Amino acid sequence: MKKPKRASAAKAKTGRKTSASRSKAAAKRPARPARRQTPADATETIKATIRGLRSKLKAAERRVAELEAAADTDFLLEIPNRRGFERELNRAIAYMKRYRASGALIVLDVDRLKPINDSFGHAAGDEVLKAIAATLTRQVRASDVVGRLGGDEFALLLWNLSETDAKAKAAILEQSIDELSFTFQGRHVAAGASAGVALLGAQSDAGRALEEADAAMYVRKAHRRHEPRIRLASS
Repeated sequence: MKKPKRASAAKAKTGRKTSASRSKAAAKRPARPARRQTPADATETIKATIRGLRSKLKAAERRVAELEAAADTDFLLEIPNRRGFERELNRAIAYMKRYRASGALIVLDVDRLKPINDSFGHAAGDEVLKAIAATLTRQVRASDVVGRLGGDEFALLLWNLSETDAKAKAAILEQSIDELSFTFQGRHVAAGASAGVALLGAQSDAGRALEEADAAMYVRKAHRRHEPRIRLASS
């Protein structure tokens, strides 16, 4: 009975030696080398990276353009704000200097917006401003620019107008706004506007032109002060 046990022990010992030998052999066996990247593979990787970077760059450029447009646009009226209008005015004057073109700048101030805000609230004033912006936009050509300088003040950049034509255009704009009528809390309201003109040409400066048109607008507003501050009539 003891011999079979010694035989079994010998077999187990032999098995352990065999397993250890296999492990040592596996450890000594060199690892299979990784597949080397060919020049073609490297080129495709580089091209894919470039495509990805170009896509990200285009997305970033679109975002920058959107932010710049938002910074130059009046959020209420969706027309250029002062920053956007002054940029367009400077571009126009640079063009006029290069090509000897001409134009006119009209600064227009709403006459009775504050009484409307005070009487009916700023939502009513916003409605008046929207209607005026739409009226001004309809009265000009696609090449012209209508902007809001701030508060109740608008500006228009008009191409190729003589002094006589520019003043006639300013009078038409005033009349168009004078004829607007609004109803708030059962009462009819008219706003009105005063306009000043400055001519533009090769020698113009944007800041000086705005000051000139603004001064002319205040002279015009003084002439209109005999009109009622706000016209109300019951419905």
